[in-house]
Amino acid sequence: MEATLKKVRTVNGVNVKRLYDTIQAVKANPSLKDFRFRAVNEWIDCGHNRSTIKDFYGAGQEDTTRDKPFVLDNDEPDVLLGANNGANPVEYVLHALAGCITTSLVYHAAARGIHVESITSTYEGYIDLRGFLGIDPDVPRGYQNIQVTFDIKGDLTQEQKQQLIELGQNYSPVFGTITNPVKVAVKLA
Repeated sequence: MEATLKKVRTVNGVNVKRLYDTIQAVKANPSLKDFRFRAVNEWIDCGHNRSTIKDFYGAGQEDTTRDKPFVLDNDEPDVLLGANNGANPVEYVLHALAGCITTSLVYHAAARGIHVESITSTYEGYIDLRGFLGIDPDVPRGYQNIQVTFDIKGDLTQEQKQQLIELGQNYSPVFGTITNPVKVAVKLA
């Protein structure tokens, strides 16, 4: 099957040959595995702040191929004292989770030669505001649970769709980050 897929140009928009070439390159040279993604954030006013994302380190070198940075505004809704200048940070967590699970699902489906017509998913996270506001020290400050629902269209059985969802979860770096504690070092410049 792998030899056949290498001849296929794209599956689900994924260049399968490049995908396999990347896998083989990392196997042959494990130092290519290391990536460092970066963001710079600046506070603007009240709950409004802005992140700029441009360069990163990957595949053994600094990557400066992006012509212009991605600029993401964070703010809070009015009910949380903001001015709605952008999604709030916990909404960006849902966006990151959605993008990463979906991308992982699509890439792994493509690698297996599985064609998908469309994928939509919904994400809903529950936060108890008493943690953020410092009202109850026993209440977690972040999401206490997140519900994800996928709708996958294509010539697939329910079992195949479920397997794709599991692949998305199993290989998603954001899903792994959210579901496994990660060390975060915070310091003053």
